[in-house]
Amino acid sequence: MALVPLLLAWRGGGVRLGAACGATAGVVFFGVLVSWSWYFGAVAFFPFVLFLSSWWALAGAVVGWLDARGRASAPVVAAVWVLVEAGRSRVPFGGFSWGEAGYAFHDFVPGRSLAAWGGVALVSLAAVSVNGLVVDAVSGRRRPALIGMASVALAVLAAQALLPAPTTTGRLRVALVQGNDKNRELTAEELRARYLPTNHLRLAESIHRPVDLVVLPESTLDADPRTDEFLDDSLTALAARLDAVVLAGGNTEAPGGRIYNTTFMYTAQGRAPYVYRKRHLVPFGEYVPWREALSFIEELEQIPRDFAPGRQATVFPVRATGAAGGPEEIGVGALICFDSAFGPLARGYARQGAEAIVVSTNNRSYRRSANSAQHLAMSEWRAAETGRPVLHAGISGLSGIVDHRGNLRSRTSLFEPTVLRGEVETTTGRTPYVALGEWAVVLAAVLAVGAAGRARRRRTVNSGP
Repeated sequence: MALVPLLLAWRGGGVRLGAACGATAGVVFFGVLVSWSWYFGAVAFFPFVLFLSSWWALAGAVVGWLDARGRASAPVVAAVWVLVEAGRSRVPFGGFSWGEAGYAFHDFVPGRSLAAWGGVALVSLAAVSVNGLVVDAVSGRRRPALIGMASVALAVLAAQALLPAPTTTGRLRVALVQGNDKNRELTAEELRARYLPTNHLRLAESIHRPVDLVVLPESTLDADPRTDEFLDDSLTALAARLDAVVLAGGNTEAPGGRIYNTTFMYTAQGRAPYVYRKRHLVPFGEYVPWREALSFIEELEQIPRDFAPGRQATVFPVRATGAAGGPEEIGVGALICFDSAFGPLARGYARQGAEAIVVSTNNRSYRRSANSAQHLAMSEWRAAETGRPVLHAGISGLSGIVDHRGNLRSRTSLFEPTVLRGEVETTTGRTPYVALGEWAVVLAAVLAVGAAGRARRRRTVNSGP
């Protein structure tokens, strides 16, 4: 019901008041949600919050325009909201999906079932519709509002009851190594001692068979293992001792003086020819748009080199226990950090045949803020949407093991040096979301554009001779 006051303020307010209320509510909401961006200074926090809240202002302006023409029904308001969130998740610089309304239901089973049908957008559409129907009830349209809310409830229950079950392909035994316990930047002495790879490899010594997959998360490696003998030999020895696949993350050189954020694969035979390079980069975090024009901002010196985006998805072959009880090769898709905030990337892996997904991340810069918990919640959504287990490996936490229904089975704490072990069922098959994609956004567009068209025709008729 959190949106009821805002939607009520939009009722009868017109374009300007709708935009003003949307902007004000957005500043409050995003000021709390992304408060972790303060660690990069006021020059990051304030423009970021204002940018995000401007999308709520846009939603308020559109709803105000439609309301003045009698076309702001609860489903239409929800459709406008979803379209605005879809825009924010795509532009500029590839978008920023953090804080979409549907994410609030990451630990609500019926909500995750609905996501399997239409992604987070469908959950947002249902949630905002219910808030709008409450506003209708408060405004005196009680009977149609109650009918609408009952319809949404029945749709959610039907989505849960009729959700097709995926096919179990086997069991994957995993170990996620979380080895950065420093809630600060590393000292020069720690860097010289190669603290990150050394500490993770030391923790990995506590892992014993049976295990199929070991994950050393994003930024674990401090050099390119293709040219660093210590890393290459150590990762090969770890994979050989456990007779398991090891995925390890680090930065590597890219053309034009840039950097790739890379995940490597090791087996008992050594480094495998599979690598994954992060595709969805963080603007002003991993690269600086308009770097020369913004050179007067000293804080941008924290990003001395730009990262380059990878171009391809990679499905790593991992030997695990098949459904019949014998060893079989299963496919594991890889995402790195911000990649996992975008449902289409995980959906692509399910369509390519991946039977599990690994999210390798480094949120150390955000310290003990809510960022890591928000990120883990997104992995719960990616699991629910795709019907695939997700292994969320954070170098400093939070790490978690999520099953194919989006249930968080186990997790670690922040800055806790540990190894999170567990077992998940690997799956195949396509959820409706995997098969159909972002159809909820298309539905929202049809509703919103249709309402706008009717509103324009009504205005034309009313202003005629």
